[in-house]
Amino acid sequence: MKVLVIGSGGREHALCWKLAQSKQVEKIYCAPGNGGTSLVAENIDIKANDVDKLLDFAYNNKIDLTVVGPEDPLVLGIADAFEAHNLKVFGPNKFCAQLEGSKDFSKLFMEKYQVPTARYKSFIDIDEAIKGLDDFDYPLVIKADGLCLGKGVLICQSKLEAEAALRDILEKKIFGEEGNKVVIEEFLDGIEASLLCFVSGDKIIPMESAKDYKKIYDNDKGLNTGGVGCYSPSPLFTKELNQKIEEKVLKNISRGLKSENMNFKGILFIGFMIVDNEPKVLEFNVRFGDPETEVLMPRLKSDIVDLFQKTIDGSLDASDLTWDERVCLTVVMTSKGYPESYTKGYEIQIKELDKDTILFHNGTRLNDGKLETNGGRVLSLTTLGKSFDQARSIIYRNLYNISFEGAQYRNDIGIIS
Repeated sequence: MKVLVIGSGGREHALCWKLAQSKQVEKIYCAPGNGGTSLVAENIDIKANDVDKLLDFAYNNKIDLTVVGPEDPLVLGIADAFEAHNLKVFGPNKFCAQLEGSKDFSKLFMEKYQVPTARYKSFIDIDEAIKGLDDFDYPLVIKADGLCLGKGVLICQSKLEAEAALRDILEKKIFGEEGNKVVIEEFLDGIEASLLCFVSGDKIIPMESAKDYKKIYDNDKGLNTGGVGCYSPSPLFTKELNQKIEEKVLKNISRGLKSENMNFKGILFIGFMIVDNEPKVLEFNVRFGDPETEVLMPRLKSDIVDLFQKTIDGSLDASDLTWDERVCLTVVMTSKGYPESYTKGYEIQIKELDKDTILFHNGTRLNDGKLETNGGRVLSLTTLGKSFDQARSIIYRNLYNISFEGAQYRNDIGIIS
């Protein structure tokens, strides 16, 4: 079969890498792809959010399965467009994608179906929003309703700060139309965690757990990023916590999906805050996470094509997912200046790496045969190991064999306290 993967990051490279292991797959295309996806797929010069061109390509090339990586095309309705032309696509439709595309929509869903979450109120009027601040203590959280490339969430320590944030979003339109509505939310103090699940209709099947690192510097210092390291499994997900998540979260989400006739076919990524060992949902994403995918794909022993197909046709069962018992660790090499401004186009030098390592490309490109940096997150060096200490030893030994100007990475990924 011929498979099209949409996207250009480490998540998409990991998906292409896993798809290439399936005996069912004859050819993989990746649009637009990166320097790493070109090793296992044919890169196609079409942007991930250009739904019309992607549809034309899939239709004209008789693509058997399309896997959507990023959220933008899902929110734009790429799954609906493909399905209207009888093209098989893995990813939720536009209605379901609102669970990520609109904070207000997702909070209403959680409230209606008793999914534990932070108390909130939504506003479109600046004066009403400022009045609404009186119903919350500080710190509090202000969120732009729509997609803002991960930058639409602001934690405010005072009313002065909160008012300024509301004016920035609703009046100055710093997030454009994505900020036409805001959500004011109580601040939850706890431990962040996330869980990726396959969702087939109203059937929710969790994957193995993973823990990512958001802060740019060691010891969780500095600015938030898209994720600069990750490991799986996470010791946080005890039998007791998993049971609470199943009973209080997953069953209620499933009930909501069924009641709202949300024919969800894809991934639901649930972001949690664990408060006093109780799970509360911070947000939903409707696609694979990055860098979580880079540690989950190496541990997944099942044929991923079967999982995609069964999710789409409604026959997926928990027993279809089998996992490697070893741990997996990834460390992300980033460009100097990330997550703020950084320079692209530096040549990447890679010496021989241990056969136990996997190098996923996040932001790279090929330029006249030379591999160059093309993003803030550049490369994710990944390995499986019998323990986190063993995996850390392999990763950090091999990082010395990769270099580019301004390369940086955290040194504390995978230290389990």
